[in-house]
Amino acid sequence: MSTKRAGLETVTTSFVPNFGSTVKLKPSYNIPVVLVIAAIPLVLVQAWLGVAIALFGLFLLFQTVTLSLHFTATDLDIYRGEKLLRRFPYQEWQNWRIFWNPVPILFYFKEVKSIHFLPILFDPNALKTCLEERCPRI
Repeated sequence: MSTKRAGLETVTTSFVPNFGSTVKLKPSYNIPVVLVIAAIPLVLVQAWLGVAIALFGLFLLFQTVTLSLHFTATDLDIYRGEKLLRRFPYQEWQNWRIFWNPVPILFYFKEVKSIHFLPILFDPNALKTCLEERCPRI
């Protein structure tokens, strides 16, 4: 059901997010692949810069393959394989943002004691949905 009034729209839906479940984000190889492909012609123009960008792209590709983000009911967990590397409780988050909406490339979030920048190595739409559901912006 949807109603419109004075430029505002009220939407009623039966979808209720299940915050008790854990969501594991699918990997996105976009950034690493673009970097590696862009480095190929760059090597012909500026060898050291092309090699550096290719190595960075390969590093991000390795991270994409080995890391996973899990959104639980209370935390964002980062895993390498089956090993939990880091846990970020939502209650300590002050803000988050995904930079450059047309092509999301960087995810930023601020905790009480630190800030974090992560390249978008995961499905950006699922990332944004999970963030909006589990950790609304302050």
